[in-house]
Amino acid sequence: MTLIPLLPAIDRTAPFAFHDGASIDRATFYRQVLTLAAALPERERVLNMCTDRYWFAVTLFAAIARGMLTVLPNSAAPEHIAAVAAVQPGLLVLVDQPQNPLEALSYFRVDSVPADPAMDAAAMPQIPFDQRVACMYTSGSTGAPMPHFKTFGRLQLAILAGAERVWGVAGAACSVVGTVPIRHMYGLESSVLLPILAGGQMSTRIPFFPADIASALAELPAPRLLVITPFHLRKLLEADIALPDIAVVLSATAPLSAELAAQTRRQLGCPVLEIYGSTETGQVATRQPDLESDWQTLQGITLEQREDEVWAVGEVYETPQMLNDTVELYGPCAFRLLDRKANMINVAGKRSSLSFLNAALTGLPGVVDGVFCLPERLEGEEVERLVAFVVAPALDRSTILAGLRLHVDSVFLPRHIVFVDALPRDGNGKILARTLQALLAQHLPGRS
Repeated sequence: MTLIPLLPAIDRTAPFAFHDGASIDRATFYRQVLTLAAALPERERVLNMCTDRYWFAVTLFAAIARGMLTVLPNSAAPEHIAAVAAVQPGLLVLVDQPQNPLEALSYFRVDSVPADPAMDAAAMPQIPFDQRVACMYTSGSTGAPMPHFKTFGRLQLAILAGAERVWGVAGAACSVVGTVPIRHMYGLESSVLLPILAGGQMSTRIPFFPADIASALAELPAPRLLVITPFHLRKLLEADIALPDIAVVLSATAPLSAELAAQTRRQLGCPVLEIYGSTETGQVATRQPDLESDWQTLQGITLEQREDEVWAVGEVYETPQMLNDTVELYGPCAFRLLDRKANMINVAGKRSSLSFLNAALTGLPGVVDGVFCLPERLEGEEVERLVAFVVAPALDRSTILAGLRLHVDSVFLPRHIVFVDALPRDGNGKILARTLQALLAQHLPGRS
């Protein structure tokens, strides 16, 4: 059995986390992790609901040290947590706040445990390579969230491979600010595990508004990495506020257009690296969208065509993982992403993708936000008809249709255009499948 140290052998006096202008060194982090590990009640599974990135990280690694599985739901909505708890019996909720987010379960407050100086002399725990440490849930953008288990050794391999690519573009290990949820695979890998396992530094904050992002970046020493989504990046650029120097922007969760990447490079003066991956596969490949259309896989990951499907293969996987996207392989380490399989639609015998249609819609002048959906065909209808939900205060239906006709075939023009004040996107900038169903039920009850 291969054993791996819980935390890497990095200079313990080095700054590690920053909050409100103060820094926390790695020695303090190590001490806090080992103290909490000793204090946690005996359980097989824990639910990490910490809201501060530092305490989330302390709690995650303390659970790993104790051999506990950390369950990470993609949403903090009580309804979703209750659904997760129903299929994950015996959960202990770990929090860094006075309130228990799920009163039906017992909870333990992690930030009230004072770090024990005696832990400085404690031996570093050795973790089995195959120990399952996290149960991640898919986002729910294409259906019900599904669980996927991650092992310690394979997570570490994936993080080091990603660090080689990201630090390489930045020129050195970075200080990391992430606007993305820490319980989602992208946020976990890029804003939590990357600084811990690959020698970076982290912001404890999860900023949302542009001014908060600027403030969080300003707390950190250069070089800086900004982990963000395309939707959030667009809003940041539109705000056009002064930002500290950024070494590289990292984007994922939705396609990043070459135009937005180029605008980011011009406006922020830094490269933009896009990650391809999923909850099932973790991070697989990267590219710089304004410079290249093809993707290059990370070290140790190759792709194989097996009949009609493409599989990701490598030591980072317990078993090969099938890609849920349509890709064109140029070799074992290079490919072009065509689209998500779940995005492909067929209307009146013609095929297109919801990603393409959404990009055409949100690219129209005056459209603040928008999304297409394809409801079930009603009885008596000969073909499916699309619906679009649009945030465009100064536009009307005819203007939007005229704009879309310049880009899309007429069969994909929406029959219904519903104007809304805002679209309820999650922390990753996604609109969940159940959210679209709720919008249909609210605005077009006959189509839901």
